[in-house]
Amino acid sequence: MNIILLLIPISLILLGLGIWAFFWAVNHSQFDDLDTPALTPLSDGSEDIEDPNQGPES
Repeated sequence: MNIILLLIPISLILLGLGIWAFFWAVNHSQFDDLDTPALTPLSDGSEDIEDPNQGPES
């Protein structure tokens, strides 16, 4: 019966950490592009992958 006095606070701490991790991921744009990572294994890899953050090279 005394173990419940330890398990309840531990479970509440883990719940708080999970909620914090979820909101951190949302605020850091982890869920913005859900389609592209799923399509990556389907590409054959022969095309040159360009970085969208860089402009065309001159």
